[in-house]
Amino acid sequence: MTNKKLGIIQSRGLGDILIALPIANYYKKQGWEIHWPICASFIKNFESHVPWVNWISVPVDKQGKFFYDKPYQLLESEQCDEIICLYQSLTGHPEFIKRPEFQITKFDQIKYHIAEVPFLEKWKLADCISRDLEKEKVLFDKLVNKEQKPYVVIHRKGSDFSAKIDSAWIPEDYQQIEIEEQSDSIFDWLTILEKAECLLLVDSVFSNLVDQFQINNTVESYFLPRSHIHLTPVLGGKWTVIEPDADTLKKITIFRMG
Repeated sequence: MTNKKLGIIQSRGLGDILIALPIANYYKKQGWEIHWPICASFIKNFESHVPWVNWISVPVDKQGKFFYDKPYQLLESEQCDEIICLYQSLTGHPEFIKRPEFQITKFDQIKYHIAEVPFLEKWKLADCISRDLEKEKVLFDKLVNKEQKPYVVIHRKGSDFSAKIDSAWIPEDYQQIEIEEQSDSIFDWLTILEKAECLLLVDSVFSNLVDQFQINNTVESYFLPRSHIHLTPVLGGKWTVIEPDADTLKKITIFRMG
């Protein structure tokens, strides 16, 4: 099957797009041309690192049409032969949660069920990305100390969440590098993540990046949950899971013990 256009509906968030990229790559290897509308603010993350996707910019609007309606219209205008919507659930689309997979899969698993792609493909993200080692080095040289001391990378903020992380246990001679807005692409952090002594990451795009690139199999990695079981991705590598603070725990616990 070649020269057919596949449209993907998953306009946000950044972590969800990372999760879904191997799905697109699976179809690309079969000869499909990939068309993918995503939120305008995400485009810079992907346009040079994933040039094999036709990324389409979608402005965010208050009505929420950037989630489904606008992407669908754009993909129709691209004359896509097939359009796959990868959302687990979405306001205004009660049919999504009526799928038989909904009750037995997490939000990342169900994307692969919908697309009919083996779930193990999720951990082939590295095959999807063209790395820019020069940009990675620029960021590394900017943030990492020159004395070759060990360092820990901390990411405490998700798209709608900021975690309370007690970093007092980190040795005093370790440099602490906070992931913040230092670059126009999440992939510029790869070298820093790979060379760290330790990673301390909230459940967000960077923990997805680390898990899907399997960096956590060679770097000591700690994962801080922020959502209940259905909205937490399947973790494929080695993680130590940190118990969140009491306020966060109330939000993510759905089965209470005792």
